[in-house]
Amino acid sequence: MKKELTLFITFFSILLLNSCKSNTNSDSLTKESLPQINNSIEGKILAGYQGWFNAKGDGSNLKWKHYGNNAEFYPGSTSVDFWPEMDEIKKSNQYKTAFKYKDDKPAFVFSSADYKTVDLHFKWMKDYGIDGVFAQRFVVGLTRGQSRIDNYNTVFDNCFRAAKNNNRILSLMYDLSGTTTANIVETTIKDWKQLVKKYKLNDPTNPNVLTYKGKAVVSLWGVGFENRKYTLENIKELIDFFKNDPEYGNCAVLLGVPTAWRTLDRDAVKDPKLHEVIKMADIVHPWTPGRYHNLESADQHKANYTVKDQQWCSENDLMYMPVVFPGFSWANMKNDMTIFNQIPRLKGDFLWRQFYNAISSDAKTIYVAMFDEIDEGTCIFKVDNNPPVGESKFLTYEGLPSDYYLWQTGQATKMLRKEIPLTKEQPVYPYVK
Repeated sequence: MKKELTLFITFFSILLLNSCKSNTNSDSLTKESLPQINNSIEGKILAGYQGWFNAKGDGSNLKWKHYGNNAEFYPGSTSVDFWPEMDEIKKSNQYKTAFKYKDDKPAFVFSSADYKTVDLHFKWMKDYGIDGVFAQRFVVGLTRGQSRIDNYNTVFDNCFRAAKNNNRILSLMYDLSGTTTANIVETTIKDWKQLVKKYKLNDPTNPNVLTYKGKAVVSLWGVGFENRKYTLENIKELIDFFKNDPEYGNCAVLLGVPTAWRTLDRDAVKDPKLHEVIKMADIVHPWTPGRYHNLESADQHKANYTVKDQQWCSENDLMYMPVVFPGFSWANMKNDMTIFNQIPRLKGDFLWRQFYNAISSDAKTIYVAMFDEIDEGTCIFKVDNNPPVGESKFLTYEGLPSDYYLWQTGQATKMLRKEIPLTKEQPVYPYVK
């Protein structure tokens, strides 16, 4: 009996030991197989991604949306001030236009509805060290027919797949411009629910979804601006839904607010309730493109706004996410050549000074406006430095390489993370093209 008991104990011990080893190995393999993406907003530089360009023949039936006023796109009628570089775009995703180069060859553009094109944009982010994007989604566009909704869904699907393919992170940013009290809450919530069902956008363990303090980030842009047809009460209702809904909530909320949100003047409503609404959220994101125009005024903005905004946010347990932009021009959109190159880029000095000002003010994250916006001339992606000629005039990157602002943004990311020294002077572009 004693011998049998001894044999039983020995056999059981071996089984237990093997079981422990098996579990240890299984846990180790599971951890190693998890995606190695840090999806926290802290230490990240992220760009806005409009994704709003369509072309005749892309299947959207939206013609030349955002290339031309009223979708008309020909020499003398366009709404963009830069021409995109097309060298790396797949030939089947290039769309012929009526514009021509000096040698009389036709010029082509891309469509955001094509996955391969969006994937290339995200590949550029990966190649140059840009962490990811806020994918823009205009709520008012979701009320303008099924073709618009279908196109929005196609573009977002492109972005989500491209983020996964290139190990980038993204957050959905609802732009509330143009919405009204009648449709803002219902339309936004309905849209969010269908996206969460498909993409799990409120799941912080989803490795490509941006997070803050362990919660997935959702963004509402256009809160507290004057002359809006929706109210702060509407915003409160949306914040409550995104933070507290048991199935579709549990999110951290970013609010895109006016430059003067703290002082309640200039572009902001004069209502102190704005501060109550902001304190309900998690991240404050003041809009600054066009609010300063050179190095001196950028420095003044730092002293008068950035430093004080950062302090206010710290005192109220909010993250502060300043906006930087490389320059500004919307002459073709406004059909006014007197505002062509309205805010010059200064060969990268203007953008780099803003990066320096934000980081030296202790910002932990930065938003670049924008990755692809050639409409208002704030793009950082590759543009054609030898654009079409004729009745419409286009900007270039002032003799800098087409990838310069992608590279510079990647360098700023390193500076934010203290991987390179904090410096007021922009680094020297090292590549010879």
